[in-house]
Amino acid sequence: MSKQPDTQHQPRQVRIEIDDAVADGVYANLTFISSNNSEFILDFARFLPGNTRGKVISRVIFGPIQAKVFLKSLNESVVNFEKKYGSIKSETSDKNIGFQINVDKKSDAVSE
Repeated sequence: MSKQPDTQHQPRQVRIEIDDAVADGVYANLTFISSNNSEFILDFARFLPGNTRGKVISRVIFGPIQAKVFLKSLNESVVNFEKKYGSIKSETSDKNIGFQINVDKKSDAVSE
């Protein structure tokens, strides 16, 4: 009688591929974050000086667990970046570029 290998405890290798068009990336300098009871929505936008309109160029939707993992990973990346290159100086978060922000809405946040 042969013993079956224990596949539950063996590490699984996952291969992630990226299309060339996606690998080129897109430039965004503005992010809108909203949420509801089951997801977080990140809208990445581009607003260039001198223009009167910006445009959302990509939307990413996370479940709550993935959002928390993303937050942790992004924080670790920023900490490592600052260790290597120095502190990142942020602009004031209340810079008005023409968007109306409803500060009473708890589920919506705006960041740059």
